[in-house]
This record gives sequence, structure tokens and C-alpha cells, in this order.
Amino acid sequence: MKLENIPNPIIIQEFITESGASYHALPLHFTLAGQPLHSAPIVLVNHALTGNSKVTGENGWWNDLIGDGKTIDTAVYTILAFDVPGNGINSFLIENYLDFTARDIARIFIEGVKALNIEKLFAIIGGSVGGGIAWEILALEPNITENLIPIASDWKSTDWLIANCFLQEQILNNSSKPIEDARIHAMLCYRSPESFKEKFQRTINQELLIFNIESWLAHHGKKLQQRFQLSSYKLMNQLLKTIDITRNSESFENLLSQTKASIHIVGINSDLFFTAKENVETYEELKKFKDNVFYSEIVSVHGHDAFLIEYKQLDHLLADIFKAETIKK
Repeated sequence: MKLENIPNPIIIQEFITESGASYHALPLHFTLAGQPLHSAPIVLVNHALTGNSKVTGENGWWNDLIGDGKTIDTAVYTILAFDVPGNGINSFLIENYLDFTARDIARIFIEGVKALNIEKLFAIIGGSVGGGIAWEILALEPNITENLIPIASDWKSTDWLIANCFLQEQILNNSSKPIEDARIHAMLCYRSPESFKEKFQRTINQELLIFNIESWLAHHGKKLQQRFQLSSYKLMNQLLKTIDITRNSESFENLLSQTKASIHIVGINSDLFFTAKENVETYEELKKFKDNVFYSEIVSVHGHDAFLIEYKQLDHLLADIFKAETIKK
């Protein structure tokens, strides 16, 4: 890795988690891309479970969406992304994963925004657990952004999601190949039965004499094992399980009637993790007391992972938000 790609961390000092755990110093690594800080509207991008703050450029995990001339245009915006502390992208790891909830990470990201002297963001966007953290940020700081864009996500973890995270945790704590086995199970949640059918058609891998779906799942397990830390997986799974802006807090309506931000919910019709039905219910609840809330849907066989696959649809759904700013300038 080139030296210039390694961002200097912000040190969050004397951080006490919601559960009462005390951390003397938490390093908050971040990346900046696009326009120089404070010279353009700022977009905060929150990464998903195995992601990191490298969102654009050659190896950026969302570089189909973020870049020069792309949906989120680096010629127009400043792109800010934080690494969830303990996500394994650097040497800092968190062993006591149960210390943290999604809200703790939201609090840490808010500290980071303030440390960079950012008064207001143009947008906070995130997929999956990144979207959940985005909801938590808005609930804590209603005036922090003009736009909230949670994709394949929601303001709370449902019983179904918690159940799958519980199974993930069991695998991570009890398996002899924890990362590989947990990833294999997770892929069944990230994709859909139709996606597997379209891709594999019950075909056999002639070399290994097993089903192609089996060799594909095993490959994904091995691949993640090579680049992800066990403690990071446990932590990120814990965050996914604990999204809930109303926990120990005010009601959904009380929290979100305080924000003037436009909320653009993007669901996926085949998502098994954060279901479209749940997203529509959130949208309808918001509409009762808020005008500037919008719902749109990616139509795909690919399930939850469609937010990383269906770039053309995502571009179309987000164009109004990000292109309007371009025209305005």
C-alpha cells in the first residue's frame, strides 16, 4: 500500500460506550477524495460489513458509483469515509465486540465530523450496516446533514436480522473455520434463491465433482478468510445486530420529526436481510409527520448484494439528489 493512501487517524479520547465500557484512545481512520475539504459539498459514505473507507479510486469498493463524472461526482463533491474502528483495515482491533452497538459507531463518526470542523454534510449515504449507522447519526444529530440515503438498510435490526446475526455469532465463536463458515452462511442472506438459480442452474464443477454453488461458496469463504480478521467480523456482526435508533431513547416520531433533512430510502425488492416491505413501512411511518421523505426500489434477482451490483439502477435512483447540486452550482 502506498504511503499517501494511509490516512492519519483522528484520536477519539476517553470514549465510553453505551454499555459503559471505557476506551482511553480510539483511532478513527478516514479517507478524503474529490474536492478539497471545505471547498465543496461533503458526502459521508459509510461502509458495509466487510468494507472500509476506500470507497473510490482503483480499489474502491463503490468506485462504480463514486468518481469523476459518476453519480457522486468527485469533480463536484468532497467524499469523506471513516473506517469503523476495529474493522481490521489497520492494526487496531477490538476484542470485546460486545462493548459496542451501531449507535456507538455513530457517536464516533459524529466526533470525527466535528474534529474535521465540518458544520454540515450534504449527504450521508451507506448500504447495509453502513445505512444503519447513517440512521443512528441522524437520530443523534438531526441537523448534521441535508440528505440521508440509507440503502438496503433500516433504522432497526428486525427479529429476522437479529436471528441471522445470532447464527453468525455462533459460527464465529464455535467453528473450527469461523470466517469461512460464517461467510458461507452470510452469502445465503446476501443473495436470493433466484440469484443462485440464475447463476448456477444446478451445474457440477467437473474438476472437484461438487455442485458449482458449493465451490462458489467455498471460494467466497476462503477469500474472506485471507483478508478479514476474526475480531473484525465479530464486531461488525454485532453492529449489524444492534441497529435501533429508539433503543433507550425517544420514539421514532419524536426522533425524526426533529430533522429537516430529506430522507431517501432505497430498498431492494429481493432483499432477504433488510426487506423491501420493512423499508416501505418505515417510509409510510415517516410520511405521517414528514414531507421530504422518498422511497425508491432497486429491482434485482440478486438480493441484498444488489446495492453493490446494480449500479445503473442506483445511478438512476440517486441522480436527482446528486445531479441537482451539479446544476445548482
